[in-house]
Amino acid sequence: MTLDISSTLVKELRQKTGAGMMNCKKALQETNGDFEGAVKTLRQKGLAAADKKVDRKTVEGVVNSYIHAGGKIGVLVEVNCETDFVARREEFQELVQNIAMQIAASPEVLYVNSEEIPEQVFLAEKAIEAEKDDLSNKPPEIKEKIILGRVEKTLKKLSLIDQAFIRDSNITIDELIKEKISLFGENIKVKRFTRYTLGNK
Repeated sequence: MTLDISSTLVKELRQKTGAGMMNCKKALQETNGDFEGAVKTLRQKGLAAADKKVDRKTVEGVVNSYIHAGGKIGVLVEVNCETDFVARREEFQELVQNIAMQIAASPEVLYVNSEEIPEQVFLAEKAIEAEKDDLSNKPPEIKEKIILGRVEKTLKKLSLIDQAFIRDSNITIDELIKEKISLFGENIKVKRFTRYTLGNK
């Protein structure tokens, strides 16, 4: 017997995940009406579908601005997609605005992703960790693993897509973008951003 799912619950799930109505209904049926379980199912399916699109060219998109804290913080961000049709969609504009707000709220973030972080930053962080007293008595191979783990954690703080989304801490910006890739059927990439803080150069 197929579980009867209310249209209100389906609509709420669609608003939260951006997935299609039929996919939302199916996910709720598969999880016996468990809303959070359905969210997880849709995200897993969406991220898997999005992974197949990440190498496609993005030549359209928008540049957006966001001003925060009474004009003390400003952000310019460029987010690309594949077509002008998607770039003009309200959901895409909302995504770009959310990304701009995320940048404004994340003063440590300096790069779009960890691949952009220069090697000298990695080496400098590694040197700092290597000098910490709590590692002095560790065997070399254990010490190296601990150092690399700590450096990776530090560098993730500098990477935009690794941040927990300010409006839903259960997902990262990377997962948020992949959800929208699944929704639009197009690749989406944050190309670049600049944060301006009043009084800073």
